[in-house]
Amino acid sequence: MGVIKEFKDFAIKGNVIDLAIGVVIGAAFGKIVNSLIEDVITPLILKPALDAAHLTKLSELTVLGSVKYGSFLAAVINFILVALTLFMIIKGINAAKKRDAAKPKPPVEPTKQELLLTEIRDLLAEKQK
Repeated sequence: MGVIKEFKDFAIKGNVIDLAIGVVIGAAFGKIVNSLIEDVITPLILKPALDAAHLTKLSELTVLGSVKYGSFLAAVINFILVALTLFMIIKGINAAKKRDAAKPKPPVEPTKQELLLTEIRDLLAEKQK
């Protein structure tokens, strides 16, 4: 029974659950970014070049009939676009965090204990005058 309890304590810890949620959300976010790049950005950028080469897909570019350098170019372009898109998203998130951090926080109200101690200090100061 000790091993089962130990495993249960490990699996239910907040860090493990947070990590699992992060992985699931990361996978979903990855699909969104890939769709944005493959379905929106890449066609907009490559459409004129592909039309000029009389091709429909970049992967159709070949050398010597069998070397598909177009697939490699597509992978490189996708990587650059993913990196650029993620950079812009993270840059926006960091800017939002800086705006929130720059807002002044309201002053902290003194506790009852601090107020009483302040009163005692002031009364002692008056007695010594």
